[in-house]
Amino acid sequence: MARIIFVNRYFFPDHSATSQILSDIAFALAASGRAIAVITSQQRYDDSHARLPRRETERGVDIYRVSTTRFGRAGLAGRSIDYLSFYREAFAALRRLAQPGDIVVAKTDPPLLSIVAMLAARQRRAHLVNWLQDLYPEVAAALGVPLLKGPLGSVLAQLRDWSLRAAIANVVLERRMAERLRARGIAEERIEIIPNWSDDDAIVPIAADDNPLRRAWGLEGKFVVGYSGNLGRAHEYTTLVNASEQLRGHPQIVFLMVGGGHQVDALVRCVKARGLDHLYRFRPYQDRGTLNYSLAAPDVHWISLKPELEGLIVPSKFYGIAAAGRPIIAIAAADGDLARLVGEHRCGLVVAPGDATALADGLRHLAADPHQTRAMGARARAMLEAQFTRRQALERWRALFARIDAAPASAAADPAPG
Repeated sequence: MARIIFVNRYFFPDHSATSQILSDIAFALAASGRAIAVITSQQRYDDSHARLPRRETERGVDIYRVSTTRFGRAGLAGRSIDYLSFYREAFAALRRLAQPGDIVVAKTDPPLLSIVAMLAARQRRAHLVNWLQDLYPEVAAALGVPLLKGPLGSVLAQLRDWSLRAAIANVVLERRMAERLRARGIAEERIEIIPNWSDDDAIVPIAADDNPLRRAWGLEGKFVVGYSGNLGRAHEYTTLVNASEQLRGHPQIVFLMVGGGHQVDALVRCVKARGLDHLYRFRPYQDRGTLNYSLAAPDVHWISLKPELEGLIVPSKFYGIAAAGRPIIAIAAADGDLARLVGEHRCGLVVAPGDATALADGLRHLAADPHQTRAMGARARAMLEAQFTRRQALERWRALFARIDAAPASAAADPAPG
């Protein structure tokens, strides 16, 4: 079996969602006897100044951490320089480590990492697999980054497509993302749909009365509307704030925000400016060991995704919420995959972005009907167990790697740009 080399800016012990997913698969494959290496940075997602060891082996995984600039995520210019330095160092590390027949798996942090991985993999005659958590530069263009709406964005998309055609497989998270790749001319046989996952063995439904975090955070007797994870540019919170304004007269309903992200500070300022801060509780990211309790602290969770980003990003927090057996309120386009799953499995509510009244009415109804709320949560867990367990996802990955092991060396795609 060929060695597998994963490339991503964050890895264990970092707690970010993409790091946890990558750590899960790397450790699971190593435990089964596969040779696994990871090329990553010395930083943590929430600490650009961290200096994790440059070289170590953890649970059978050889970790190579490259040195990069450390401007962090606050400014676009500094973040771009961090990206460029990681591209350079990751390319050099791949050229040193990759051997003919190895499988290089490139994730999408930083964006366009597939181009760098493709160049190194071709030089070393290794197979390339792109693991697409999002589609860039389309995400940046949809979020209004001016430079990427014009010719530069078009050129970057063509280079990205070149790296996708050169890959033996491109793993996407859901059908809308696969449709976007097909529309870009990527061959069907080089597209694999493998959803992300959560640790559904550790994250299980917990009754509110049995949850110590509800007591510690003063949530006893409350109907808790939760959000867990990163609140970034792809998400909008205005619908939620406007709904909470309509719920001033319902003091038993509170809003719990656990995590961080680009928009959290703006949300804090917004709720204070409107005099709603008494309805909100803010908590930092929780260690993975307490994630089960923090995900089970709310009675329901909300997820938002701007409609223009459907098929470009998939909120991975969806799987943790389902594992915790909690209803999912999807503030998203009605024809998107997130809304489809919630609707098909009757495991929550779908609210159009901007429809604060529908959201407020839905929360009042759920707060008044705990039996229905619990039933929705049970259906969310059943959906996860039927389709989205970690075991199922890892088996799909193992099957993909087995097919690549059996592929001839000539299986690489035509790398010509177009």
